[in-house]
Amino acid sequence: MTTPGSHYFDEEATTGSAPRDTTLLLPDVQLTLTTDRGVFGYDRVDAGSKLLLLKAPPPASTGDLLDIGCGTGAIALTMARRAPAATVWAIDVNDRARALCQANAERNGITNVRVCAPDDVPTELRFATIWSNPAIRIGKPALHAMLLRWLGRLAPGAEAVVVVHKHLGSDSLQAWLTAQGFPTARLASSAGYRILRSAAA
Repeated sequence: MTTPGSHYFDEEATTGSAPRDTTLLLPDVQLTLTTDRGVFGYDRVDAGSKLLLLKAPPPASTGDLLDIGCGTGAIALTMARRAPAATVWAIDVNDRARALCQANAERNGITNVRVCAPDDVPTELRFATIWSNPAIRIGKPALHAMLLRWLGRLAPGAEAVVVVHKHLGSDSLQAWLTAQGFPTARLASSAGYRILRSAAA
């Protein structure tokens, strides 16, 4: 899906563009998404993200919500559909991913999504819900720093829901998050994926 040295978590996608459409079908949401090479979720909505969308509790109905690593927008746009009175911040370091997420929001008539790079999120915001299929392959130190950065901005009483495959360290991540002061429990599991639910510190 990517050329050597090119990853979906790079800031600039260097793989040649080859857009393809896919459909996300959920019991309550249907979205048509344009995907592209060099972005996570090319030609499909991956199984982990879909499991999160099937199993996560409803997002907060108002306030600011966050999708860390939005890719083409499957998670962020579903949050926005389920919480139309909230503002969903869809962040990604990958410029092609951000462009696709914005275009997909417009294509599906979704107006309550703000797509931006992580450093462009206003520092004063506190999030009522965070959902994420995080970029595990960036490495443990970078992953831990990313999660601490954003989970530390959960509003009091808020929660984060993330999906991680067991072979990529879901169980150790659950223990680590709890040790960092974010009590974390397994909400669901299927086909090796774990849905982890973390409370605000």
